[in-house]
Amino acid sequence: MNIDFLINHPDKITEVSVMIYKEFVVKTGSGMKFEEVVKHFSNTRDNTFPITLVARENGKCLGTVSIVENDLKIRSMYKPWLASLYTKPEYRSKGIGQKLVAKTIGVVKELGFKELYLRTEDTSDYYRNRGWTYVETVSDDKYEKIDVFKMKCI
Repeated sequence: MNIDFLINHPDKITEVSVMIYKEFVVKTGSGMKFEEVVKHFSNTRDNTFPITLVARENGKCLGTVSIVENDLKIRSMYKPWLASLYTKPEYRSKGIGQKLVAKTIGVVKELGFKELYLRTEDTSDYYRNRGWTYVETVSDDKYEKIDVFKMKCI
């Protein structure tokens, strides 16, 4: 398995967009159009935000993760953020998500940041069990409970 920047694999932009659209747009009812998701992933980079990574093996896309400057408007002082971690169902429980997160932490460290944040509405135990530090629980206009976590990038 290889984890690389999406910008280096433009043939995977549509596939990543489909995964993220189904998992994080449709399920949350955000109203974002699929074309907007494709445009977003078409504009990711390798050294400035937004950054998207893809896990690939034998030409297949197994999963993805992004790094964004901010993923929670009411907490703009925290940055950057791990966002949209997704592994295709048929590849789950094989450590791919953990490898994507580890690569993300490495990229953030290389960019000079000492911490990485994430938000979750329903997977707090997953991150807590993997060494993330709970920061706080907040709410915004859409969600009653958003747990914020951070990881040291040292």
